[in-house]
Amino acid sequence: MPINQLHHLTSGQLFRQKDDIKPSSPNQQGTFSCVRSTESISTMSFTGKYELQSQENFEPFMRAIGLPEDQIQKGKDLKSVTEIVQDGKKFTVTVTTGTKVMKNQFTIGEESEIELMTGEKVKVVVQMEGNNKLVAEAKGMKSVTELNGDTITYTMTVGNITLKRVSKRV
Repeated sequence: MPINQLHHLTSGQLFRQKDDIKPSSPNQQGTFSCVRSTESISTMSFTGKYELQSQENFEPFMRAIGLPEDQIQKGKDLKSVTEIVQDGKKFTVTVTTGTKVMKNQFTIGEESEIELMTGEKVKVVVQMEGNNKLVAEAKGMKSVTELNGDTITYTMTVGNITLKRVSKRV
């Protein structure tokens, strides 16, 4: 009878443990042996500080989500720094833009309350796709955060408008 278990270690490595319990030999009834194999599945660690390098469609996106025009104009040229702390499936994301600091905490696969750019708090479930992509949907918006090497690409889509932000690890 196969038993699959998934163990997560803080080093960022996932191990899938598979125990196959079988008769020791075809002729021995009632005698069993256990064969254990462990295979490694690497995951990327999001932990680090990332500085905004570029963004596309900032103003149209912010208008679409209802941000006031004065805030859009103040925020469009500000460089933001995002600090991510990942501990297994738990994440703390702190975004500092000018004097504004927004901090959200969530656990992959569990409902969490996060603050949107508008200041509104919403319930969301963040999922991991592959080993480098975080995906969430709330209030008609889809958010995808993808890590490739030292670059995080963050895209948010509402209706037919997509905000794309690219940040590099500092």
